[in-house]
Amino acid sequence: MLSIQDVLPGLTPATPKPEDLPNVKEDLAMLKNLSFDDMVSRLAENLVNFAINVAIAVLVFYVGRFLIRKIFKIVSAIFIRRKVDSSLSTFVLSLINIVLYFILIVTVIGIIGIETTSFLAIFASAGVAIGMALSGTLQNFAGGVLILLLKPYKIGDYIEVQGYAGTVREIQIFSTIITTYDNKSISIPNGSLSTGSVNNWSREAYRRVTWTVSISYGDDVNAVREAILNMFRADSRIETGEDAANSAQMQVVGTEAENAAAANSAATETAGAEREQHPEHVRTFWDKVLFRHRKAKEKLSQWEVNHEAELRAMLPKPNYAPAVYLSELGASSVDLQVRAWTKTGDYWAVFYYYNEKFYNELPNYGAHFPFPQLDVHMA
Repeated sequence: MLSIQDVLPGLTPATPKPEDLPNVKEDLAMLKNLSFDDMVSRLAENLVNFAINVAIAVLVFYVGRFLIRKIFKIVSAIFIRRKVDSSLSTFVLSLINIVLYFILIVTVIGIIGIETTSFLAIFASAGVAIGMALSGTLQNFAGGVLILLLKPYKIGDYIEVQGYAGTVREIQIFSTIITTYDNKSISIPNGSLSTGSVNNWSREAYRRVTWTVSISYGDDVNAVREAILNMFRADSRIETGEDAANSAQMQVVGTEAENAAAANSAATETAGAEREQHPEHVRTFWDKVLFRHRKAKEKLSQWEVNHEAELRAMLPKPNYAPAVYLSELGASSVDLQVRAWTKTGDYWAVFYYYNEKFYNELPNYGAHFPFPQLDVHMA
């Protein structure tokens, strides 16, 4: 329904101030002075202007929606080609979509003739109120963004955090879902994960397994030690020395080299597709541009691999050889600490296997396992 301001926009100011409110009596008096033809003429003129603005707004909306979809597809294709993590790409694409549509809607409203200043002020006030009410949720949102960018862990890693240990099943914007070893699904807020300590058991290629074996006083420690080391030498899952350190380093460097090679291959395929789309007189120019870009990217990838290898070479290398130490002379037992290195995926299998093997086979080498006993003498 049209108001007096729409019919006669010159009678009242567009944005009235409190001290300068419109006078209804004066408006009615001016309407009385207008003839019927003038009123109909002004009404028709304003209706035509309004219809033109609506048509322009509809056209801008459809053009803007077309451009937003094109931008969405281009950014999505870039993420797929660059092999960006799916959680991060989904979040960024959703954010781009929301921001662009919000700008488009505000633009369309302004074209129709509605004052966008008041609209933006109301939206900002509502945003502040919602932000204060959802401060904890926004903290989890920011934590999710940091996790997706910094990647302290990824899907499939076995992590230990806040008293829970399990495999990461899903990284969401507000929380991370892990599955424990007994198949319980636990959702942990990302805010605490981004600011707290996270123990990622899957990041390194090898883990050290530790057992405490107690034998009786009088047993031969050297015989027990040699028996345990012979068990480890016969097991291919147990690492024997420096070969494991070199293997771990080569695995990290090899993985990064494979990633760099995959990125270079994707860039080469993209360059080939772009060359096919260009005519002969443009192909030489694009060949030069893409060739230089590809060479620069190869140098950067190689520098990253070499830099990572140099940093790892500077770190102290652990001794991967298995060992047996006499750790403590207890009140009723001699405690041996047994250490061995195995691949991260074999950790629990090796741990439980040798618990049973030590119990079954060490007595054959003269070991006795002490346990609390009570001697009762009858007079």
